[in-house]
Amino acid sequence: MEPEIIEAELVLPTHFSFKRVQMYEKYPKGQARGRHWKHLKQIIQAENYQNYPPDEPNYVNIESPPPMRPSKRICDITGFEAPYHDPRTNLRYANTDVFKNIRSLPNEYVQRYLALRNAAIVLK
Repeated sequence: MEPEIIEAELVLPTHFSFKRVQMYEKYPKGQARGRHWKHLKQIIQAENYQNYPPDEPNYVNIESPPPMRPSKRICDITGFEAPYHDPRTNLRYANTDVFKNIRSLPNEYVQRYLALRNAAIVLK
């Protein structure tokens, strides 16, 4: 004997009990979920910045006060944090190996390193 086959239509609920109902209302099928990020150019075009008072901060005129912490001192040669500074050349250095290299540099190279840091000083 063969087992009896029963045909029935499968009815699924509109939402499952473990999901929030609002998600189905908020995002119908086919729509993207989540945030849509805007680029700065899109934000600036969408806003009417001419109507804002000039002293009110917005995306066009963001200003911040100078930092309260002193800036980190960086080695002019290696880019590591530099606790030391050569009094003769005014270059910052991270360790003794770099110090040996600094002392062997010609004066014009030292001037170039200082110019990169905007600390160009004429050395004697």
